[in-house]
Amino acid sequence: MARVELYDTTLRDGAQTEGISYSVSDKLRIAEKLDQLGVPFIEGGWPGSNPKDAEFFRVAGKRLAFKHAELAAFGSTRRAATAAKDANLLALLNAETRTVTIFGKSWDLHVREVLKASLDENLKLIRDSVAFLTRHGRTVIYDAEHFFDGYKDNPSYARKTLQAALEGGAGTVVLCDTNGGCLPAEIRRMVLAIRETTRAPLGIHAHNDGELAVANSLAAVEAGCTHVQGTVNGYGERCGNANLVSIAANLQLKMGCGGVPDAKLKEMTELSRFVAEVSNMAQHPNQPFVGTSAFAHKGGVHVNAVMKNPRTYEHLDPNLVGNERRVLVSELSGRSSLVIKAKGLSLDLSKHTPQAKRLLGLLQKLEHQGYHFEAAEASLELLLRRHLAHLKPFFELDGFRVIIEKRRGRLTSEATITIRVNGVKEHAAAEGDGPVNALDNAVRKALARFYPTLSTMHLTDFKVRVLDEKAGTAAKVRVLIQSQDAHDSWGTIGVSENIIEASWLSLVDSLEYKLLKDQRSTQQ
Repeated sequence: MARVELYDTTLRDGAQTEGISYSVSDKLRIAEKLDQLGVPFIEGGWPGSNPKDAEFFRVAGKRLAFKHAELAAFGSTRRAATAAKDANLLALLNAETRTVTIFGKSWDLHVREVLKASLDENLKLIRDSVAFLTRHGRTVIYDAEHFFDGYKDNPSYARKTLQAALEGGAGTVVLCDTNGGCLPAEIRRMVLAIRETTRAPLGIHAHNDGELAVANSLAAVEAGCTHVQGTVNGYGERCGNANLVSIAANLQLKMGCGGVPDAKLKEMTELSRFVAEVSNMAQHPNQPFVGTSAFAHKGGVHVNAVMKNPRTYEHLDPNLVGNERRVLVSELSGRSSLVIKAKGLSLDLSKHTPQAKRLLGLLQKLEHQGYHFEAAEASLELLLRRHLAHLKPFFELDGFRVIIEKRRGRLTSEATITIRVNGVKEHAAAEGDGPVNALDNAVRKALARFYPTLSTMHLTDFKVRVLDEKAGTAAKVRVLIQSQDAHDSWGTIGVSENIIEASWLSLVDSLEYKLLKDQRSTQQ
């Protein structure tokens, strides 16, 4: 099977994701990361559609010095009477990229009802636009928009649109499942049919509306496509595009025709998380290959088997894609999970001991009360260290009070707290946007002179879940807090019938975990 070239369109298609808005700086950072991975083509955007993309190409030409990638500008077939007068095509030339990708209509439905042109006129648009760009020295990749839907309705005309692009000088024709509704068997059948009569390199561009974009892309490769388009993490309009991360891993590790250098595949997890961070999107924990849960094992039977032979419950070694195996400890876990977790923390715990049995019993009791340590591994580590390493608290609470007052239509919160550090008493008061924020501010203020590094951490997420809705306002609640400093992010948990107490328990763990991290770093 021929080696496949990957074409990333995160900076254009991915930018169409609801909730994503890339700045020029964001796009430059992502482009540099993709080049480091060894992606052959990076589509930078549509310079004829908006000033930001035009600015990106101006800046990229001066600042980016790619080692592996080719930058591509994207646009459409001409709309003006002639290609030479079409603003979109001229903007593509002004982008000054050697590779240009343009799309045209392949579905006669679109030609008649959207483009409002005759079928012959559309063929001329495609041919003229490609020829204009090739005459100006550009290598043209032609995206046949809605190709598969068009082929189903009118296969003869869909073929003619490809031929028009090739007559204009297109180097690669890309078959697009733009509506994302095709099945892998359909994709395979239609690509095979086109492959029989088309010598030019074929590509695939799949959307994920049927949750089959990756499967459709791989089916297209099996049928003869050697060019695959997609986005990092599957970002894109509606349900997204084909996830280039999963495609690259499958091509390289399962099909032997990968699109990035072998040594670079280990950077896939880092790439996925980097793009998620720049996109201001939470990475899906169960994302295949690179998600934090992709190689996480919770059930005791699973954990026991994986420790004997990872192949029993893992389809590949997580290290191959830069990920890691995780053992989750919960009420479903056996003592093996606890022992493995403790070993990972360099704590001494043997499976067949009363201590292991007591710890498992405690864990099951806490989870019955509503604790959920899978999402709060920092709290779990503190729990284990308190019982196995006799970890002493960094501070003790004497008491706190939280006051909520509404005055002249404005709601204010104030917290006062008294704590002790090594017997030294400290009292502080602070206001906040809400009672938990006020309490957080007060405890940090009280601890500031003892632990100044607490100023380098901040809370990034705060979730509250009611555990028994039928109990109404007396229901027990679970509070999950996500915290972060310059190096790490960690989760903690608290459970109580009182939301303030549950928040306090989670908050204390978040602060103590930070102090424990800092203590370890100074001892190394």
